[in-house]
Amino acid sequence: MAWGDKDNNQGPWGRPPASGSGGGRNTGGPGGQPPKPDIDEMLRRGQEKLKEIFPNDGSGNGKAISLIVAIIGLLWLSSGIYFVKADEQGVVLRFGQYTRTTASGLNYHLPYPIESVRTPRVTAINRMEIGFHSGGTTARNNKNSDGSIPEEGLMLTGDENIVDINFEVQWKISDAPNFLFNVRNPEDTVKAVSESAMREIIGKSLIATVLAEGKSQVELGAKKLIQETLDSYKSGIEIVTVNLLKADPPAQVIDAFRDVQTARADLETSRNQAEAYRNDIIPKARGSAQQMILEAEGYKQEVIARAEGEASRFLAIYNEFRQARDVTKKRMYLETMEDILQGMNKIIIEGKGSQGVVPYLPLPELKPAKRDDAKEAK
Repeated sequence: MAWGDKDNNQGPWGRPPASGSGGGRNTGGPGGQPPKPDIDEMLRRGQEKLKEIFPNDGSGNGKAISLIVAIIGLLWLSSGIYFVKADEQGVVLRFGQYTRTTASGLNYHLPYPIESVRTPRVTAINRMEIGFHSGGTTARNNKNSDGSIPEEGLMLTGDENIVDINFEVQWKISDAPNFLFNVRNPEDTVKAVSESAMREIIGKSLIATVLAEGKSQVELGAKKLIQETLDSYKSGIEIVTVNLLKADPPAQVIDAFRDVQTARADLETSRNQAEAYRNDIIPKARGSAQQMILEAEGYKQEVIARAEGEASRFLAIYNEFRQARDVTKKRMYLETMEDILQGMNKIIIEGKGSQGVVPYLPLPELKPAKRDDAKEAK
């Protein structure tokens, strides 16, 4: 019997069709609520309907029904075959509860609705941009015309300066079950945690460190803090890297900031020049002072030695004088005259009879003449 041979007021399972424009809602129950479905009644009516379609008149319709049921059962069982790609993991759920994780390749789970499978990509590197938006599938309505997002990028440093930060967080799935069931929206979670961690790191750093040589330290500190926070959530997310793409003063004060930086650079240059002059002049002054000290020490030793020598000589002469006064006096007289007359031109005349002759002789000219005679004799 065909479906249309039944009374038009009944549905295919022997129930009256839904009435009204409410899409088949039955309001005949108490309190306006639909009546609870009777499973046994539905199965009984289904069997009756199959008997009407395939009456068992001994012509082999029973075997056909069994064959159809068997084919449907095989198709239902084969629906549990699934394939996991090389960059994926299979997460099998039984009645919505996690049971196991399967590797890449051909796998099997019990057909729906008993078991189902999810296959997240665990090796794919995902990117999260913070402070700017370079384009892509996710729309960011609060960005400027240049792609920057001030409410995300403007951060306060430890020395109370504002800096405009653009950075990128790359992450991947490290634990598929935790990723699927512990975090409702992974991208929003990574974004919120990354922005919070970066603000904390920037808040502990000086602006000179952020703008210059401390970028790598900021990146490493932010990566560590983000990973620790996500691990505390059991998110199943691994942070691959954090890239600090831009760290500049805000556009409104960048000119003044550059002037300040130039003044600081000039100050540092002058300080370095002063340090260089100091390092040059101080060793020279120390060397000169040491030289003067050594010269004074030498002069001191010289004076002491000379005084000690003269004292020793005086004592030696004094001892000789005590033993022979006349001889010592004469000797001292002769040595003294020798020292006095050593560098002078002199003529010695012995005898008293020569006193009348001395005025008539050119005595000062005699000695040079003798020198000339000595030269001619040579």
